[in-house]
Amino acid sequence: MNFIKAIVAAGMVAASTSAFAADITGAGATFPYPVYSKWADTYKKDTGNGLNYQSIGSGAGIKQIIAKTVTFGATDAPLKPEQLEKEGLVQWPMVMGAIVPVVNLEGVKPGEMVLDGETLANIYIGKITKWDDPAIKKLNPKVSLPGDAITVVRRSDGSGTTFNFTDYLSKVSADWKTKVGSGTAVEWPVGVGAKGNEGVAGNVGQTKNSIGYVEYAYAKQNKLTYTGLVNSAGKTVQPTIAAFQAAAANADWAKAPGYYLILTNQPGEASWPITAATFILMHKEPVDKAASGEAVKFFKWAFEKGGKAAEELDYIPMPEPVVKLIEKTWAADIKS
Repeated sequence: MNFIKAIVAAGMVAASTSAFAADITGAGATFPYPVYSKWADTYKKDTGNGLNYQSIGSGAGIKQIIAKTVTFGATDAPLKPEQLEKEGLVQWPMVMGAIVPVVNLEGVKPGEMVLDGETLANIYIGKITKWDDPAIKKLNPKVSLPGDAITVVRRSDGSGTTFNFTDYLSKVSADWKTKVGSGTAVEWPVGVGAKGNEGVAGNVGQTKNSIGYVEYAYAKQNKLTYTGLVNSAGKTVQPTIAAFQAAAANADWAKAPGYYLILTNQPGEASWPITAATFILMHKEPVDKAASGEAVKFFKWAFEKGGKAAEELDYIPMPEPVVKLIEKTWAADIKS
């Protein structure tokens, strides 16, 4: 089943329309939705237990878990330790993936075009407005670039994908850092807003001469034209599982309080520069302990049996030593 096309066709997965029984409820990030869907489908077949996950964006997911209207929240923008403490929440990384620029340019194939961080920032800040701008042409001397205006597509909702994308732009562009900055929502200088990774993917797919940013699985499954990127080592890299793993290899989760760790612009010649983890949030003292226990069982199953499915969708499973750390966190911090 092509989960992402189903999302684009059906829109947000709501509680009343979920394909899964509402045994466990979660809401938040659209970034991991493809892999959470695949896991939930297999888990239902294996155990008979269902998962209802609403793909509504990280910002909304954080609000729902704080309000205790779901069993778990999901976010690509990790909460800082002090906020976790304030809200009585436990946080851990569930899987890693990557964000890619996507374009809709006639005659340009996936991976054929290359951008660097500064050029990408200048497009999103409104300095570069046409596809045949000298900065883009310099990076792509063999690509036939139109003289048309660039239609910039960005997220309209509070988004962890936006958090990681703008964090990257802040690291590679001083201008972006001072004028816009990073966050789940920012004051965008230019662009058309779309809701969720699915919204951005759909908008770029339908709009000629556009550019957007999405989680890689959305680009791949929707056959969007992704670009290569120049990384922090000055090397041109393509979005591949090997490049994502190279970036993730530097992550030292054991030294990150509350697992707060950002993976953008990592060193290494093979590293993809916009790699990100996605996180689960649960209450230390859940309202419904039975539902909380079921959720932890699902996440444990996903760590043990979901690695292959994650890799098939070009996500990176969490390394086994990190999973062991997370299991200790569950035992110590979530009351059942």
